[in-house]
Amino acid sequence: MIFDDVRFPTAIARGSTGGPERRTDIVTTASGREERNTRWAHSRRRYQIGFGIKSIADIQSIVSFFEERRGRLHGFRFKDFTDFKSCAASASVSSTDQVIGTGDGVRAAFQLTKTYGAGNRAYTRVISAPVAGTVVAALNGVATTQFGVDVLTGILTFNAGHVPAMGASVTAGYQFDVPVRFDTDQIAINLSHFEAGDIPDISLVEVRL
Repeated sequence: MIFDDVRFPTAIARGSTGGPERRTDIVTTASGREERNTRWAHSRRRYQIGFGIKSIADIQSIVSFFEERRGRLHGFRFKDFTDFKSCAASASVSSTDQVIGTGDGVRAAFQLTKTYGAGNRAYTRVISAPVAGTVVAALNGVATTQFGVDVLTGILTFNAGHVPAMGASVTAGYQFDVPVRFDTDQIAINLSHFEAGDIPDISLVEVRL
């Protein structure tokens, strides 16, 4: 897929709405019981950015960004202000925020992930668009700088000579964006309606990198 490593204007993103979406099939049997099955192993996020538009300048900014991305063609980064850290929103990122693997003495590369909940129902989300310069890591709770991160895959790779030892707990902390695209090939804004308070319908949908 085509992905531009640029971020959607954060001032507009701050006022947007949206969050995770799942796809569940539900069949009601003759007895009234339900049979439920999920189609997706991973949730997908959707956002409505019209709520973040406060001025004509914002509209112009979105139109320019939309044209650069060629509508739905190019993906890009989006900051979800409700969920953009490896820790709680009010906390500071720490190298021990998330467990991302266990060393075996050979493996050097680990995928950044974020876990929601605990126990058997915990959900582990792949983080594929960490923000450059924000990733920190630790081995057995001891911070290390002997690694690099691909900001378009979220894969953290330890430097030669610093591969995690057998049984070592590999943890990381970071800020991250959501890779998205426009979910429309048309931006239709009626200025008279906008000035009267109507919210333009402009949606974004998460993509897999």
